[in-house]
Amino acid sequence: MEALPFWKVVTMDESGFLERLLALLRECGIRYCVVGGQAVNAFVEPLVSLDLDLALATGEVERLERELTPPFRVERFPHRLNVALPGSDLRVQVQLDRRYEEFPERAEEREVLGKLLPVARLEDVLQGKIWAASDSTRRPSKRQKDLADIARLLEAYPHLRERVPADLLARLL
Repeated sequence: MEALPFWKVVTMDESGFLERLLALLRECGIRYCVVGGQAVNAFVEPLVSLDLDLALATGEVERLERELTPPFRVERFPHRLNVALPGSDLRVQVQLDRRYEEFPERAEEREVLGKLLPVARLEDVLQGKIWAASDSTRRPSKRQKDLADIARLLEAYPHLRERVPADLLARLL
């Protein structure tokens, strides 16, 4: 089974959420890139996840919020915008942390979920995972997954080890 049909089964996406959201981003010219676990999957052997994390270029979050009218459901939190669509278990989370705003400018097209999408460059993906793993306000289980993603990246790209803070490296052993 190819990646997109598999992922649609896993997310029980009967609404075409992924395609509809990507079409909206394209039609509106919103500059974005994939970050988080799906971005890690674009560089190493993929793991299954129901999440799709996006970073938007400066000023694009407000535009996206204006365009996301029903049937899309939008919920704003201090550090993210959650986007959902009935008929899908896909969870799209848009980063509101301003540190991610430059990632789309450096993004490169890579395969994600069977589609060519702009993905944060490798070093930015790692940096995002470092920020997430270091964030003591995140659930411990999320931070453990972030550490696992860092380990996956370092196994494939050992030259990135010098970018990881010593306290996080120690937790990887």
